[in-house]
Amino acid sequence: MVMINSIGLLLIALIIYWFWLTKPKILKASKNIVNVIVNDGVYTPARIEVEAGKPVTLNFLRKDPSPCAEKVIFSDLNISKELPINKEKAIELKIEKPGEYEFTCQMQMYRGTLIVK
Repeated sequence: MVMINSIGLLLIALIIYWFWLTKPKILKASKNIVNVIVNDGVYTPARIEVEAGKPVTLNFLRKDPSPCAEKVIFSDLNISKELPINKEKAIELKIEKPGEYEFTCQMQMYRGTLIVK
């Protein structure tokens, strides 16, 4: 019984670490175009740094057929776009205000952050 509880607690700790505590590496956009792959429950890259006031295009390529991956939503920017499967969808942005802007799928399982400096 103690072994089962210990394994359960370990799994809970791993889930908390994986979904809430880990942060992927930041991709600093040196050009004004960034390709984002949507596959296997993640955005790659999931953390993108851009300069405030400069236009940037995020090209989303959805490879995951899951219904959860059908949309990308930038709730703070009031942007919601359909992502066709195996086709690029360009989203052009020009954000003036520095900060962190989260982007997610409609169920908020896929998560990414646009860091504006």
